[in-house]
Amino acid sequence: QCPAAQLTLTPPPTGGEAFLSPQWLDCECDQAAIQDWVSRVPHVATFLSVVVHKGLLVLCSSLHLATLVPERLVEQGREVESVLDVLSVIYVNSHLPREWQRRWRLLFSAEIHGHSFSQLCGRVTQRGPCVAVLEDHDGHVFGGFASCSWEVKPQFQGDSRCFLFSLCPSMAVYTHTGYNDHYMYLNHGQQTIPNGLGMGGQHHYFGLWVDTDFGKGHSKAKPTCTTYSSPQLSAQEDFRFDKMEVWAVGDPEELQLVSGAGTLGGGGCHLCGLHPFGSSIWNSFVLGWFLAAAVAWHAGYLEWLGRVGKA
Repeated sequence: QCPAAQLTLTPPPTGGEAFLSPQWLDCECDQAAIQDWVSRVPHVATFLSVVVHKGLLVLCSSLHLATLVPERLVEQGREVESVLDVLSVIYVNSHLPREWQRRWRLLFSAEIHGHSFSQLCGRVTQRGPCVAVLEDHDGHVFGGFASCSWEVKPQFQGDSRCFLFSLCPSMAVYTHTGYNDHYMYLNHGQQTIPNGLGMGGQHHYFGLWVDTDFGKGHSKAKPTCTTYSSPQLSAQEDFRFDKMEVWAVGDPEELQLVSGAGTLGGGGCHLCGLHPFGSSIWNSFVLGWFLAAAVAWHAGYLEWLGRVGKA
């Protein structure tokens, strides 16, 4: 439902008045309004490219579907029911730098590795860019992308490629504002400064915060986070959670050295599809559903363009 809402985001009519979804086919839009709508819904071009290059079997495509739904790298013999579904992965992955879109590697899962901040720190530091995602007790799903390796230190870290995001109850990505450089923060064992993992905002007032007392956190924004212009991501300002995952993105250095290998040398890891689309059969089903949905949407889009042309 959330990705559909993103894709069919109502285009603003010429007069600026916003219409509800059932009304948008009858509204009058000029070319500028349509261009503005498409620019704010970047998945439109991606979906249509999938239809043309895969659905219509057009060859020599520059489209790389591998960057649309990434593979994952998990510990051998481990399986986890991820907080993320396939559409959430597509959404977050589409906002990552292209060189990091092909593979996700599970670094930490509270379900597998336990509710331990020490485990979290030990498994995410010095591991490259990664995506962290949580689900609070009220069902809100949100997280952040760290563009640099996490380091335990009292200073802020990261760069302007970092962002926060929300997946449920609504989908949105919040990028840097330029107001400050408080992109990432990770610290523990200190007496006078906060101990935990944070993104955006400032000490004791983070856009996203995971406390060393694992299972507790906060998301503070009145009205928005200064670093990312994000609203409160969690249902409650101070929230509790049981589910947290951290995924490294892109190819690890050792994987680049073993070209074409399905198993990392000595790493005890293997590649497979992200849960729940862990088999090639399910991947085919997802792709078929994806194409059918895109074709159906495209037909409706053309009908709408026809009505706009007659207006």
